[in-house]
Amino acid sequence: MLQGLDFGRIEELLIRDGKPVFDPPPRVVETLKMKRENRAREEASLREFSLKQSVVRLFLVMRQIGDGKILLIQVRHGLPVTVEIERLRNH
Repeated sequence: MLQGLDFGRIEELLIRDGKPVFDPPPRVVETLKMKRENRAREEASLREFSLKQSVVRLFLVMRQIGDGKILLIQVRHGLPVTVEIERLRNH
C-alpha cells in the first residue's frame, strides 16, 4: 500500500492485536506532484526486498499500540515519514 501510494497519506487505519485491520478500509489520499510523472514505485513489483528502517518502525508502533487506531500515516517516496496514533484505553 505504501509503495503503491508513493506520496500522500493513509487515514483511520485500525490496529488490532498489533496488526493492521483493513475492514473497514483506511482512507487513502494520494498527493500528485505536478513537476514529475506520478506512478507506482518500481519496488512495488518486487517479490522479495529488504524493509527500510521507517517501515520496521511502523510495524513496531503497531505492535506497541496493540488495539487502537493510526489516525494518519504520511507517506513520501513510498515510505512512512510521520504517524499520528490514537490509543484505545480500557476504563
